[in-house]
Amino acid sequence: MRAAVIGAGLAGCEAAWALAERGVSVTLHEMKPQKYSPAHKKPGFAELVCSNSLKADRLGSAAGLLKAEMEAMGSLTIRIARECAVPAGGALAVDRDEFSERITKAVLAHPGITVEYGECVGIPAEGPVVVATGPLTSDALCAEITRLTGTERLSFYDAAAPIVTFESVDMQKAFFAARYGRGEDDYINCPMNREQYEAFHEALAGAERVPLHDFEKLTVYEGCMPVEVLAARGKDAIRYGPLKPVGLTDPATGRRPWAVVQLRAENREGTLYNLVGFQTNLRFGEQKRVFSMIPGLEHAVFARYGVMHRNTFLDSPRLLDERMRLRALPRVRFAGQITGVEGYIESAMSGIYAGIDLARELKGEAPLVLPPVTMSGALLRYVCDSSVRDFQPMGCNMGILPPLEEKVRDKQARYLALAERSMKAMEALPLLPILDPGGN
Repeated sequence: MRAAVIGAGLAGCEAAWALAERGVSVTLHEMKPQKYSPAHKKPGFAELVCSNSLKADRLGSAAGLLKAEMEAMGSLTIRIARECAVPAGGALAVDRDEFSERITKAVLAHPGITVEYGECVGIPAEGPVVVATGPLTSDALCAEITRLTGTERLSFYDAAAPIVTFESVDMQKAFFAARYGRGEDDYINCPMNREQYEAFHEALAGAERVPLHDFEKLTVYEGCMPVEVLAARGKDAIRYGPLKPVGLTDPATGRRPWAVVQLRAENREGTLYNLVGFQTNLRFGEQKRVFSMIPGLEHAVFARYGVMHRNTFLDSPRLLDERMRLRALPRVRFAGQITGVEGYIESAMSGIYAGIDLARELKGEAPLVLPPVTMSGALLRYVCDSSVRDFQPMGCNMGILPPLEEKVRDKQARYLALAERSMKAMEALPLLPILDPGGN
C-alpha cells in the first residue's frame, strides 16, 4: 500500500505520520528548500510562520480540547510541541526552530516515509493523494486544482466577517426579523439610535488595522470592502450600506431604527451568527472593542474574528465530501488550511484525520467517523457542510459544538462539560491509541 502526501507543513506531516504508523508507505512531496512561498524562510518541515503559540492548553477550552483529541489520535505535532514547550501561561507555545527541527528529524527517520524534494506542479496521475499545501499553495499547483474544481471554487483572499455565538447575543436588545417581513425572520437585528450610531461610526473609522505583508497587498473590491474602509468614506456611508435600517421596525420603539446591524445564521443549528457586511482588517482587540459597542453585542463571544489576508482555500462545502475527499475525484483528499480550517492545530488535526481515514480505506476498513460532539468532528463537519453559505475559514471554538442536553449557566462549567462529553466520545472510537488527554 502506498500513498502520496503533498506538503510538509503541519497537516502534511501529520497525514504522512498517521499513514506510515498504520503500515502505509508514504511519498511526502515538499518544495522547500528548492522553492519557498512568500511567507516561509527556513528549510525544515512544519515551519511556524506567524505566532509560536498553539493556543490554550486547558481541557475546558476549544484549543485545549482539540489538542486532547489530537493526542488521542496519536498526534506527532502535539507530542513534539510538549517536548519543546516554552513558558506561555495557560497556552502551549514552542521554540519554533526546535519544533521544526524535531518534526523534520522524526519524519525523515520514519522507515515508512520517503521524502521527495521539489515543487509539485500537478496531482499525481494515479493512487491516493493527500493535498496539504496550505494557504500559500504555489501558482502551478493552484492552476491544477482550479482545473479540477472550476475557477469559482478556489479563493485567493480571505475576506471574512466576525462570527459570534447565538447564546452571547442579548436578545433583550436585538430582535428577529426580515426586511419588509419577507420570508422567515431569519436575521437577528441590532438596532441603533442616532447617538449610538455616531459613536460607533467614529470608533470604527478610527480603529487600528492589521498591516499587510507585501505579498498580501489586496485590491479592494466593492463586494468585499472592509467595513472600516467604507466607514472612512463618510459619516453615513455604512448607514446606506450594511447598516441600512430600511424595511425594519424596532419592536421596542415601534419605529424604524437610525441604523441596524444584521446577523445571519452561520450553521444549520443556529449556534453561530455572522455580522453581515462586516468584512474587516481590524486587529482582533479592536474588533472586540468596537463591535461590542453594537447594541445586543456588548458581551458577544467571538467564535471567529474577521480577517483579510492572502489565503488560498477551497469552497469545501461544495467540493469535498464528509471524508475530505474531492467529490469529482475521490482518490484525492485535502487537509490543512487549504480546506478552510483556520489555525495551526486545526490544520494538523485535519491531517491526522486524512491519514487515518485513508489508511483505513486502503485496508478495506470502515471509514473513520469523528462524532459531531467532538471538536475535531464538529470542525470537519462545518468545513464540509453544504448549508454554509459564503464559506470562509473557521478555527476551533465551542460554538460549533452541539449544545448540551441540559443547560449549564456557568460558562467554564459548560465548556468543561462539553469537553468531557467530547473525550468520552473519542474514547469510544475503535482502533485509536488513546493517550492521556493533554497531560492534564
